Amino acid sequence: MVNCPPARFWRAFLLIGFMSLSLHAGPAAKTNRVPTDFAKQENPDQEKGATILREFRNLGIAGDYYLEFQLRVLPRRGEETVFVGQLWGSRNVLGTISRVVLADGHGGQRQLLIQNGPEPMAWAWQTGQTVMPVSSVEHLFEPLLPETELTLFDLQMPYLFWDDFVFEGVSKIMGRAAHTFLLRPPLDAVPAYASVQAVRVQLDTQFHALVQSTLYNDAVQAAKTLTVRDLKKVDDQWMVKAIDLRNELTRDKTRFQVTRAAVNLDLSPRLFDPGTLGETIARPTNLISLGP
Repeated sequence: MVNCPPARFWRAFLLIGFMSLSLHAGPAAKTNRVPTDFAKQENPDQEKGATILREFRNLGIAGDYYLEFQLRVLPRRGEETVFVGQLWGSRNVLGTISRVVLADGHGGQRQLLIQNGPEPMAWAWQTGQTVMPVSSVEHLFEPLLPETELTLFDLQMPYLFWDDFVFEGVSKIMGRAAHTFLLRPPLDAVPAYASVQAVRVQLDTQFHALVQSTLYNDAVQAAKTLTVRDLKKVDDQWMVKAIDLRNELTRDKTRFQVTRAAVNLDLSPRLFDPGTLGETIARPTNLISLGP
Protein backbone atom coordinates (compact mmCIF):
# COMPACT_ATOMS: atom_id res chain seq x y z
CA MET A 1 0.00 0.00 0.00
CA VAL A 2 1.20 3.50 -0.79
CA ASN A 3 1.68 5.81 2.19
CA CYS A 4 -0.13 8.96 1.12
CA PRO A 5 1.79 12.22 1.49
CA PRO A 6 0.24 15.67 2.02
CA ALA A 7 -2.59 17.01 -0.11
CA ARG A 8 -0.42 17.74 -3.17
CA PHE A 9 -0.68 14.04 -3.97
CA TRP A 10 -3.71 14.59 -6.21
CA ARG A 11 -2.06 17.61 -7.82
CA ALA A 12 0.83 15.34 -8.70
CA PHE A 13 -1.55 12.86 -10.26
CA LEU A 14 -3.27 15.50 -12.37
CA LEU A 15 0.17 16.80 -13.34
CA ILE A 16 0.75 13.66 -15.35
CA GLY A 17 -2.08 14.68 -17.65
CA PHE A 18 -3.56 11.26 -18.08
CA MET A 19 -4.74 8.08 -16.52
CA SER A 20 -8.05 6.62 -16.14
CA LEU A 21 -9.25 3.72 -18.09
CA SER A 22 -10.55 2.75 -21.45
CA LEU A 23 -11.73 -0.24 -23.39
CA HIS A 24 -13.40 -0.16 -26.79
CA ALA A 25 -15.95 -2.97 -26.77
CA GLY A 26 -17.83 -1.98 -29.92
CA PRO A 27 -21.04 0.03 -30.27
CA ALA A 28 -23.66 -0.47 -27.60
CA ALA A 29 -27.07 -1.69 -28.66
CA LYS A 30 -28.85 -0.23 -25.67
CA THR A 31 -29.16 3.12 -23.94
CA ASN A 32 -25.95 4.11 -22.21
CA ARG A 33 -27.39 3.93 -18.68
CA VAL A 34 -26.24 2.02 -15.63
CA PRO A 35 -28.92 -0.08 -13.86
CA THR A 36 -30.09 1.37 -10.56
CA ASP A 37 -28.70 -1.58 -8.61
CA PHE A 38 -25.24 -0.86 -10.09
CA ALA A 39 -24.60 1.77 -7.40
CA LYS A 40 -24.32 1.12 -3.70
CA GLN A 41 -27.56 1.56 -1.77
CA GLU A 42 -26.21 3.57 1.16
CA ASN A 43 -28.16 6.82 0.61
CA PRO A 44 -25.09 9.03 1.04
CA ASP A 45 -25.40 12.83 1.03
CA GLN A 46 -25.36 13.77 -2.66
CA GLU A 47 -24.81 17.48 -1.95
CA LYS A 48 -21.73 16.62 0.07
CA GLY A 49 -20.53 14.43 -2.78
CA ALA A 50 -21.03 17.23 -5.30
CA THR A 51 -18.91 19.54 -3.15
CA ILE A 52 -16.12 16.96 -2.85
CA LEU A 53 -16.09 16.36 -6.61
CA ARG A 54 -16.17 20.08 -7.43
CA GLU A 55 -13.16 20.76 -5.17
CA PHE A 56 -11.37 17.77 -6.68
CA ARG A 57 -11.87 19.14 -10.21
CA ASN A 58 -10.41 22.51 -9.26
CA LEU A 59 -7.15 21.17 -7.84
CA GLY A 60 -4.00 21.53 -9.91
CA ILE A 61 -0.27 21.86 -9.62
CA ALA A 62 1.39 25.27 -9.60
CA GLY A 63 3.92 25.89 -12.35
CA ASP A 64 4.95 23.93 -15.43
CA TYR A 65 6.62 20.54 -15.44
CA TYR A 66 8.42 17.93 -17.53
CA LEU A 67 8.44 14.13 -17.24
CA GLU A 68 10.36 11.29 -18.84
CA PHE A 69 8.54 8.00 -18.58
CA GLN A 70 8.36 4.40 -19.66
CA LEU A 71 5.31 2.48 -20.80
CA ARG A 72 5.99 -1.09 -19.76
CA VAL A 73 3.69 -3.52 -21.54
CA LEU A 74 3.27 -6.53 -19.24
CA PRO A 75 1.09 -9.09 -21.02
CA ARG A 76 -0.36 -12.06 -19.19
CA ARG A 77 1.52 -14.19 -21.68
CA GLY A 78 4.53 -13.20 -23.75
CA GLU A 79 7.50 -10.88 -23.53
CA GLU A 80 7.59 -7.49 -21.83
CA THR A 81 7.85 -4.50 -24.19
CA VAL A 82 9.05 -1.04 -23.15
CA PHE A 83 8.27 2.25 -24.89
CA VAL A 84 9.72 5.59 -23.80
CA GLY A 85 8.13 9.00 -23.78
CA GLN A 86 8.28 12.61 -22.64
CA LEU A 87 5.61 14.97 -21.35
CA TRP A 88 5.57 18.75 -20.99
CA GLY A 89 2.67 20.06 -18.93
CA SER A 90 1.06 23.38 -18.07
CA ARG A 91 -2.33 24.93 -17.42
CA ASN A 92 -4.38 27.47 -19.38
CA VAL A 93 -7.83 29.02 -19.02
CA LEU A 94 -9.43 25.79 -20.33
CA GLY A 95 -7.64 23.42 -17.95
CA THR A 96 -4.58 21.20 -17.98
CA ILE A 97 -2.67 21.03 -21.27
CA SER A 98 0.04 18.51 -22.12
CA ARG A 99 2.43 17.84 -24.96
CA VAL A 100 3.36 14.17 -25.20
CA VAL A 101 6.14 12.62 -27.29
CA LEU A 102 6.09 8.84 -27.79
CA ALA A 103 8.81 6.77 -29.48
CA ASP A 104 7.24 3.91 -31.46
CA GLY A 105 10.22 1.58 -31.04
CA HIS A 106 11.01 1.59 -34.78
CA GLY A 107 12.76 4.94 -35.08
CA GLY A 108 9.52 6.85 -35.54
CA GLN A 109 7.79 9.26 -33.22
CA ARG A 110 4.30 10.39 -32.35
CA GLN A 111 3.51 13.74 -30.75
CA LEU A 112 0.21 14.80 -29.24
CA LEU A 113 -1.15 18.03 -27.81
CA ILE A 114 -3.89 17.27 -25.30
CA GLN A 115 -6.26 19.84 -23.85
CA ASN A 116 -8.09 18.59 -20.75
CA GLY A 117 -11.17 20.13 -19.18
CA PRO A 118 -14.93 20.27 -19.75
CA GLU A 119 -14.35 20.63 -23.52
CA PRO A 120 -11.33 18.42 -24.30
CA MET A 121 -9.46 18.73 -27.58
CA ALA A 122 -6.44 17.03 -29.12
CA TRP A 123 -4.03 17.30 -32.06
CA ALA A 124 -1.63 14.64 -33.32
CA TRP A 125 1.47 14.38 -35.48
CA GLN A 126 3.59 11.39 -36.38
CA THR A 127 6.65 10.83 -38.52
CA GLY A 128 5.85 11.32 -42.20
CA GLN A 129 2.49 13.01 -41.62
CA THR A 130 1.11 16.48 -40.96
CA VAL A 131 -0.52 17.85 -37.81
CA MET A 132 -4.23 17.11 -37.59
CA PRO A 133 -7.02 17.47 -35.03
CA VAL A 134 -7.99 14.16 -33.45
CA SER A 135 -11.64 13.15 -33.72
CA SER A 136 -12.79 11.94 -30.32
CA VAL A 137 -15.48 9.77 -31.91
CA GLU A 138 -13.18 7.93 -34.31
CA HIS A 139 -9.96 7.75 -32.33
CA LEU A 140 -10.87 8.12 -28.66
CA PHE A 141 -10.20 4.49 -27.75
CA GLU A 142 -7.46 3.55 -30.21
CA PRO A 143 -4.13 2.55 -28.61
CA LEU A 144 -1.62 5.34 -29.09
CA LEU A 145 1.11 2.72 -29.43
CA PRO A 146 0.71 -0.95 -30.36
CA GLU A 147 0.08 -3.36 -27.50
CA THR A 148 -0.37 -0.64 -24.89
CA GLU A 149 -3.57 0.30 -23.09
CA LEU A 150 -2.83 4.00 -23.49
CA THR A 151 -5.49 5.94 -25.44
CA LEU A 152 -6.65 9.50 -25.94
CA PHE A 153 -9.48 8.81 -23.48
CA ASP A 154 -6.83 8.06 -20.84
CA LEU A 155 -4.98 11.27 -21.55
CA GLN A 156 -8.01 13.57 -21.59
CA MET A 157 -9.83 12.06 -18.59
CA PRO A 158 -13.20 13.48 -19.73
CA TYR A 159 -15.12 11.52 -17.12
CA LEU A 160 -13.84 13.83 -14.38
CA PHE A 161 -16.14 16.51 -15.81
CA TRP A 162 -19.26 14.41 -16.40
CA ASP A 163 -22.22 15.94 -14.57
CA ASP A 164 -24.17 12.70 -14.30
CA PHE A 165 -22.77 10.98 -11.22
CA VAL A 166 -23.76 9.19 -8.04
CA PHE A 167 -21.87 9.71 -4.81
CA GLU A 168 -21.69 6.20 -3.34
CA GLY A 169 -20.29 7.21 0.04
CA VAL A 170 -17.10 5.96 1.67
CA SER A 171 -15.55 2.61 0.79
CA LYS A 172 -12.28 0.88 1.64
CA ILE A 173 -9.65 0.57 -1.08
CA MET A 174 -6.02 -0.49 -0.64
CA GLY A 175 -6.40 -0.13 3.10
CA ARG A 176 -7.62 3.48 2.93
CA ALA A 177 -11.02 5.12 3.25
CA ALA A 178 -12.11 6.63 -0.06
CA HIS A 179 -14.96 8.80 -1.31
CA THR A 180 -16.47 6.79 -4.15
CA PHE A 181 -18.19 8.19 -7.24
CA LEU A 182 -19.86 6.52 -10.18
CA LEU A 183 -19.63 8.90 -13.16
CA ARG A 184 -21.68 8.28 -16.30
CA PRO A 185 -21.27 9.81 -19.77
CA PRO A 186 -23.82 12.41 -20.87
CA LEU A 187 -26.63 11.15 -23.08
CA ASP A 188 -25.76 13.60 -25.85
CA ALA A 189 -22.27 12.03 -26.05
CA VAL A 190 -23.43 8.42 -26.48
CA PRO A 191 -21.87 7.99 -29.96
CA ALA A 192 -18.46 8.92 -28.54
CA TYR A 193 -18.80 6.81 -25.40
CA ALA A 194 -20.94 3.96 -26.72
CA SER A 195 -18.68 1.35 -25.11
CA VAL A 196 -18.65 3.06 -21.70
CA GLN A 197 -21.35 2.60 -19.09
CA ALA A 198 -19.55 4.36 -16.25
CA VAL A 199 -16.25 5.08 -14.51
CA ARG A 200 -15.99 4.53 -10.77
CA VAL A 201 -13.49 6.88 -9.09
CA GLN A 202 -12.19 6.49 -5.55
CA LEU A 203 -10.60 9.46 -3.80
CA ASP A 204 -8.69 9.27 -0.54
CA THR A 205 -10.89 10.91 2.11
CA GLN A 206 -7.97 12.61 3.86
CA PHE A 207 -5.94 13.88 0.92
CA HIS A 208 -8.54 14.03 -1.91
CA ALA A 209 -6.18 11.79 -3.88
CA LEU A 210 -7.10 9.34 -6.61
CA VAL A 211 -6.38 5.86 -5.28
CA GLN A 212 -8.10 3.70 -7.87
CA SER A 213 -10.58 3.98 -10.74
CA THR A 214 -12.45 1.44 -12.82
CA LEU A 215 -14.11 1.62 -16.21
CA TYR A 216 -17.27 -0.41 -16.85
CA ASN A 217 -18.08 -1.37 -20.42
CA ASP A 218 -21.44 -1.57 -22.19
CA ALA A 219 -22.03 -5.02 -20.69
CA VAL A 220 -21.60 -3.51 -17.20
CA GLN A 221 -18.36 -5.44 -16.73
CA ALA A 222 -15.30 -4.06 -14.99
CA ALA A 223 -13.12 -3.62 -18.08
CA LYS A 224 -10.03 -1.78 -16.85
CA THR A 225 -8.63 -0.76 -13.48
CA LEU A 226 -6.16 2.00 -12.71
CA THR A 227 -4.16 1.77 -9.49
CA VAL A 228 -1.67 4.30 -8.13
CA ARG A 229 1.33 2.21 -7.05
CA ASP A 230 4.20 4.45 -6.04
CA LEU A 231 5.08 8.07 -5.24
CA LYS A 232 8.24 10.16 -5.15
CA LYS A 233 9.03 13.60 -3.75
CA VAL A 234 10.58 16.04 -6.26
CA ASP A 235 11.53 19.55 -5.10
CA ASP A 236 9.09 19.36 -2.18
CA GLN A 237 6.24 18.19 -4.41
CA TRP A 238 4.87 14.66 -4.33
CA MET A 239 4.63 13.04 -7.74
CA VAL A 240 3.17 9.82 -8.98
CA LYS A 241 6.02 7.47 -9.87
CA ALA A 242 4.09 4.39 -11.05
CA ILE A 243 0.54 3.67 -12.16
CA ASP A 244 -0.80 0.32 -13.30
CA LEU A 245 -3.49 -0.04 -15.97
CA ARG A 246 -4.92 -3.54 -15.89
CA ASN A 247 -7.24 -4.85 -18.58
CA GLU A 248 -9.67 -6.91 -16.52
CA LEU A 249 -10.88 -8.90 -19.54
CA THR A 250 -7.49 -10.04 -20.84
CA ARG A 251 -5.51 -9.57 -17.60
CA ASP A 252 -2.80 -7.75 -19.56
CA LYS A 253 -1.23 -4.77 -17.84
CA THR A 254 0.57 -1.57 -18.83
CA ARG A 255 2.66 0.27 -16.26
CA PHE A 256 3.27 4.01 -16.61
CA GLN A 257 6.53 4.68 -14.78
CA VAL A 258 8.16 8.09 -14.42
CA THR A 259 11.94 7.87 -14.55
CA ARG A 260 13.00 11.55 -14.42
CA ALA A 261 11.19 14.82 -13.79
CA ALA A 262 11.56 18.58 -13.45
CA VAL A 263 9.00 20.85 -11.78
CA ASN A 264 8.53 24.58 -11.13
CA LEU A 265 9.39 25.35 -14.76
CA ASP A 266 8.34 28.32 -16.89
CA LEU A 267 7.63 26.82 -20.29
CA SER A 268 7.04 28.87 -23.43
CA PRO A 269 3.39 28.96 -24.58
CA ARG A 270 4.73 28.03 -28.03
CA LEU A 271 5.26 24.48 -26.79
CA PHE A 272 1.49 24.15 -26.59
CA ASP A 273 0.76 25.50 -30.08
CA PRO A 274 -0.52 22.70 -32.37
CA GLY A 275 1.50 24.17 -35.23
CA THR A 276 4.76 23.28 -33.48
CA LEU A 277 4.04 19.55 -33.24
CA GLY A 278 6.80 17.61 -34.96
CA GLU A 279 9.49 20.05 -33.87
CA THR A 280 12.30 18.84 -31.60
CA ILE A 281 12.18 20.27 -28.09
CA ALA A 282 15.15 20.57 -25.76
CA ARG A 283 14.54 18.93 -22.42
CA PRO A 284 15.23 20.77 -19.14
CA THR A 285 18.70 20.52 -17.64
CA ASN A 286 17.60 20.26 -14.01
CA LEU A 287 16.19 16.75 -14.22
CA ILE A 288 15.82 14.67 -11.06
CA SER A 289 15.99 10.90 -11.28
CA LEU A 290 13.13 9.00 -9.67
CA GLY A 291 15.18 5.84 -9.50
CA PRO A 292 14.39 2.31 -10.75
